[in-house]
Amino acid sequence: MTITITAFDRSPDGGKGLARDTRVRWALEEVGLPYEVRLVPMPAMKQAAHLALHPFGQIPTYEEGELTLFETGSIVLHIAERGPGLFPADANARARAITWMFAALNSVEPPILELVIVKFAEGDKPWKDERQPLVENRVRARLTQLADRLGDADWLDGDFSAGDLLMVSVLLRARPSGLLDEFPSLAAYVARGEARPAYQRAFAAQLAVNTRPA
Repeated sequence: MTITITAFDRSPDGGKGLARDTRVRWALEEVGLPYEVRLVPMPAMKQAAHLALHPFGQIPTYEEGELTLFETGSIVLHIAERGPGLFPADANARARAITWMFAALNSVEPPILELVIVKFAEGDKPWKDERQPLVENRVRARLTQLADRLGDADWLDGDFSAGDLLMVSVLLRARPSGLLDEFPSLAAYVARGEARPAYQRAFAAQLAVNTRPA
């Protein structure tokens, strides 16, 4: 059965790999599963056909036969269970990898997304100048904790896993703010993720979509 994922017809980031479909592409490339991509224009995301796949009108979605999934974490978890490369064989190590997946999406990403909201969605609000430093410090606090845990290791728990895939993807969102560069070990960690051939293929595919002629 063919795997089909959805992606932005034109990503808001212009192809920098920050859109969540890149995470799913990366996971599929890591486990070696072929897939197709259906591009969705922004207006179509709020229409009935797409809402039937994703009730909140977002991307990505995952379709395979009678199975339809939404939410990036759920999709990456499913992919990691389908093939080798994203989950270790040891049951306890696998459970820890899943824990890091949840940590990336629930503990690290929220303050980073809050910073994005402050800078762009709330950039013209009177409270922006007071709120931004507070949010930046919340991001720094999380990154400090993560850097302390990573130490001088290459990956979060032994070999590269789905936990690292999501954590690297989340940290990439902090790079435009300059905060990631304040933590050299985390910047190097992200660079290791970006250097993986599977990430390179996923990034190139997403960039090609967003740099094609209109």
